[in-house]
Amino acid sequence: MVFFWTFNKFIAVFFFKLVLNSLDLINYYLKNYFQYIMSKIATLEIDGKKVELPVITGSENESAIDINKLRDLTGYITLDPGYKNSGSCTSEITFLDGEEGILRYRGYSIEDLAEKASFLEVSYLLIFGELPTAKQLEDFENGIKKHSLVNEEMKNIIDGFPKTAHPMGVLSALTSALTAFNPKAVNVDNEKEMYEAICKTMAKFLVIATWTYRKSMGYPLNYYDNTKGYVESFMQLMFKLPTGPYAANPVIVNALDKLFILHADHEQNCSTSTVRMVGSSHAGLFASVSAGVSALWGPLHGGANQAVLEMLEEINKDGGDTDKFLAKAKDKNDPFRLMGFGHRVYKNFDPRAKIIKKAATEVLETLGVEDPILDIARKLEKAALEDEYFKSRNLYPNVDFYSGIIYRALGIPTDMFTVMFAIGRLPGWIAQWKEMRENKEPIGRPRQIYTGHPLREFKSNK
Repeated sequence: MVFFWTFNKFIAVFFFKLVLNSLDLINYYLKNYFQYIMSKIATLEIDGKKVELPVITGSENESAIDINKLRDLTGYITLDPGYKNSGSCTSEITFLDGEEGILRYRGYSIEDLAEKASFLEVSYLLIFGELPTAKQLEDFENGIKKHSLVNEEMKNIIDGFPKTAHPMGVLSALTSALTAFNPKAVNVDNEKEMYEAICKTMAKFLVIATWTYRKSMGYPLNYYDNTKGYVESFMQLMFKLPTGPYAANPVIVNALDKLFILHADHEQNCSTSTVRMVGSSHAGLFASVSAGVSALWGPLHGGANQAVLEMLEEINKDGGDTDKFLAKAKDKNDPFRLMGFGHRVYKNFDPRAKIIKKAATEVLETLGVEDPILDIARKLEKAALEDEYFKSRNLYPNVDFYSGIIYRALGIPTDMFTVMFAIGRLPGWIAQWKEMRENKEPIGRPRQIYTGHPLREFKSNK
């Protein structure tokens, strides 16, 4: 009798979950279908055959031609190296308008968020869709603190790296290793499990990110201080020494809080799309974030602020003549490029740069740092803002320029700059992964155009 009751209960639960999953799937496709209903139609003609393709319009009037059925209808695919003209998904998280210099998270302007919200508030907004109430924010912070202790065996892994290892390589490996200590796959349909996984990731990633710095400096590893806020805990994780007390400067905490907010998400960039791509195979959150870290490491992406400081050091080593290097930047035949000016996406100005410029000024004034590198940065900034050559080309200082200055003033080594970027970008990666999984998006599988040898007969060269 007990057996049959248990079996019937199992069947009932199974079908209940099946219905729920089906409803989620139906909702997802209906949502996208209704985007098509009132949309325009794009007509494509190939070999005399006309094919009608729906045009999707987003909530900010961005339009896209839906080519989902193109190969089925025509046998053709599109070719778009670097995906510069291809949308990989629909998303409710971040809106970016490069022409107008607009960046919004969940509908809120980056200016308002940087001025009025904390990094954890913005993290909650990105991940869960709405700004938290006081109670929700408290619970979120306590949830992070609950999981702030990293397994002691992780220290054995970090001990295996040489002191000279690049912090981003160590961070990627440690993030992936977290999977071994948290082997249970997250059930994305279980709200409680998802919430716990998110809190774990926010807590443990911050700790291991700072451990990469401590390792490079030869310092003992610190633990998260659950009596402090998230950014304050980061400061003591980084800089507290066993030889004395440590108190974070509130001006520095405020500047870093803003920097993390500004870096929190940026639409479908290289690392974010990597997180979504890896996650689409149903890889776990830690594994997907680890892949994002590796993508961020590249000098064309997260390594840009490191490139700024390396450029400033090059100028200083040459004698510090900024006019000379400004002239080199204007010379088309000179390979020198002015790093930290202009942006691939923002064609006018980087809205994040205006915000962090003020914070950078406050940090430098507070610390009273005397550094020839920072003096060179100030001269370059002044010249670029006044010189008609740079003004006419919209080559204004971007967020990487000012973030590099702040990190330099704090005494953070250059090869740690991208790790700082990763800490800020983490909630965006989590939000994108969560959205992709909850929308039950298909596994990423781009096509290609083969340009190699056609079929040829095997003939041994022996």
